[in-house]
Amino acid sequence: MIRLFNVYYPTRTIVLLLCEALIIGGSFLLATVLIAGPDSYLVLNFEYGWVKIAVLIILTLLISYYFDLYEPQRISESWEIYFRLLLVLGFLSFLLSGVIYLFPAFDIAHSVLLLGLVFLTFALVVWRGVYEWLIGRDAFRERVYVLGAGERARMVVNLLQNRRDAGMEVVGCDGFADDKAHRHEVFSAALADIDGSGHHIDRLVVALEDRRGGLPMRELLKLRFNGVVIEEAGALLERLTGKLYLDGLRPSNFIYSEGFRVKPSQQIARRIVSTLTAAIGLLLFLPFFPFVVLMVRMSSPGPIFFRQTRVGMGGRNFSVYKFRTMRTDAEAAGAKWATKNDPRVTRVGMFMRKTRLDEVPQLWNVLRGDMGFVGPRPERPEFVPWLSEQIPYFDLRHMIRPGLTGWAQVRYGYGATLAQSREKLEFDLYYIKHMTLGLDLLIMFETVKTIIRRQGAQ
Repeated sequence: MIRLFNVYYPTRTIVLLLCEALIIGGSFLLATVLIAGPDSYLVLNFEYGWVKIAVLIILTLLISYYFDLYEPQRISESWEIYFRLLLVLGFLSFLLSGVIYLFPAFDIAHSVLLLGLVFLTFALVVWRGVYEWLIGRDAFRERVYVLGAGERARMVVNLLQNRRDAGMEVVGCDGFADDKAHRHEVFSAALADIDGSGHHIDRLVVALEDRRGGLPMRELLKLRFNGVVIEEAGALLERLTGKLYLDGLRPSNFIYSEGFRVKPSQQIARRIVSTLTAAIGLLLFLPFFPFVVLMVRMSSPGPIFFRQTRVGMGGRNFSVYKFRTMRTDAEAAGAKWATKNDPRVTRVGMFMRKTRLDEVPQLWNVLRGDMGFVGPRPERPEFVPWLSEQIPYFDLRHMIRPGLTGWAQVRYGYGATLAQSREKLEFDLYYIKHMTLGLDLLIMFETVKTIIRRQGAQ
């Protein structure tokens, strides 16, 4: 896997994206050469042809990204890939038609974009078929043996079986033996059988919650020196899922592992970016402010803004501001989490929540320093003591400023139960461990997709 902005991406996904970038550029370049003929040199070099093709590449890849074509784990059937691919090409065609109508100078040459789209449609459909065939070949899959017992081993096996994009194939496991008394002998026999059978494996994943006295170190060392990658299950799960599983997480994981270092220089840079982004966001929103105020006023009687106490950095309380989306008597019976299709939410409020318009006033909290633009979402003080008691390491999310958006928001969504809050914390801990300015910028970029797709809101 390849690490970009402290997030791990399957190598085959990066290869897929780069190849499609070449295909997109090649399709429009071929169309330019065929139509412009001898003048293609002038079109490309003196009429910004290369720049226009580069813009087309970026635009097509962005649309493909927003249609999840580079996240195959979100696509259940293979036919859906081609359906989404045709949607991308159709959307691109309409978009380019509008751009050429408004800005004729963007056209590379007469009919180049039309012919390029024809070439691109054929090339991408064929390429996706070839790609699906290639990734199914044994030569392009890593053979993995899972050495472990219990739920953790099952979790690893199920994840690898469901994540074809990871490029890993489970070729064996020890049968999930839970008998600690005979675990060492069972594992030793399993590894000896692997070494003596001649069956090649590329990676061995140790998936044990309690490894004391259960690992056959001699056999593991022999495999390691024979070129087999030996990896702990927690590291593999972290890379593939983008979260730190609380099951099996110990204080030593925080103390000895890389990450979890809050550097002052890093925080200053993140604070500057958050402040600038919040200021620009408020300025861009100003023309729309009267319309949003009118929408809230007409939706139901009550104030325009809603103020609520949240827990911030260091466990200190602060007031967060939102546009009101619920009736004024929404919490007459006490504080509670929002639910899907919550009856307390007004019709206008539901639209504002889906589009995140209700969160815009929190940009003021970012300017004040109560929040950062990116970070764990602040929780209400009514729930924090209970969640801290029920979920281990919950208080660690208060070591940094809460955020307007965050890793959990773009990868998971809204949490309205104890189990969901637990899983959101696993994403928050991943963010805290790998927190960098680059990761913040990636989260901001993915937030746009989340808003456009109206995901993760209640």
